[in-house]
Amino acid sequence: MFDFHKDRKKYFEIQVLNAGEYVIPFIEKKFSISPGMRVLEIGCGEGGVLKAFVNIGCTGVGVEFDEPRIENAKIFMPEELATGSIRFVSKDIYQVDISNDLEGLFDIVVLKDVIEHIHDQQKLIGWMKKFLKPGGIIYFGFPPWYMPFGGHQQMCHSRLGKMPYIHLLPRRMYRWIMKKKKEPVEALMEIRDTGISIERFEKICKKEGYRIIGRQHYFLNPIYKWKFGWKPRKQSVLIRSIPFIRNFFTTCVYYIIQPL
Repeated sequence: MFDFHKDRKKYFEIQVLNAGEYVIPFIEKKFSISPGMRVLEIGCGEGGVLKAFVNIGCTGVGVEFDEPRIENAKIFMPEELATGSIRFVSKDIYQVDISNDLEGLFDIVVLKDVIEHIHDQQKLIGWMKKFLKPGGIIYFGFPPWYMPFGGHQQMCHSRLGKMPYIHLLPRRMYRWIMKKKKEPVEALMEIRDTGISIERFEKICKKEGYRIIGRQHYFLNPIYKWKFGWKPRKQSVLIRSIPFIRNFFTTCVYYIIQPL
C-alpha cells in the first residue's frame, strides 16, 4: 500500500494521472473542455489535479491555505510557473479578491477531496458561484462519510488505520480509542465533524440554487488503482439508487453542478 502522507511527490504524480484518466473524462461527458479555459482549484494541495488540466491546454489557478504544500507545487512544476500556465495563491478562499488574486472568473472550479474537510459546507458551496463565468461548472470528488474509511482513519499509525467503519463508533468511544492508541485525535475528530453524505451534498446543492448535471458513484475509488493496485469499479445501479444505504458501500462520488 502506498503511503501518500510520506511521499508528496509521488502523490502529486498520482493526482495528475487520476485526474487525466478519470476526472477530466467524467467532466467532458457533460461539459466540453477547450484549450485556454481557466480552471480554479480550491484546496489544491501540490497541484496535481490542476496539472492534468494544464496538460490539455487550460490555465490553472490553485488556492491553498497550507503554504508548505504550495512550496512543493512550485518545486514540482517550475516550467508551468515560468510560462504562466499555472499559479498559486496561499490564502483563505473567503479572503481572495477575484480581480487581484485570481485575475478574473473561471470556466471550471474544482474541489477534489476537499468538501469533506470544510466545516460550513453550505456556505462554501453557495460562495463559489461568484468565481464562475456564465455557463461555468463546479466539479466535486469526495468520499461519503459513511463509507468504510470515511473517517480518514488511514492516517492512523496503528492497526486502527486498517479497520473499516471504526469512525462510526459513538463519538466518545471513538475519541477514547484514538487517544489511547496515541493517534492524531484532533485531526480525526475534525474529519468526524465535517464528513458529508451523498444526501446532504445533493440537498445543499439544491438549496443553494444549483442543478446537478453529472454524477458518478464508485464502489472502488479510481485512485485506488495507484494506492492499492485495485481496478476502479463503478457503483451498481441498484445500490446507488438506495438513499443512505449507498453511502456505506460507495468509496467515492464525482459530481458536476451548475448554477440555475
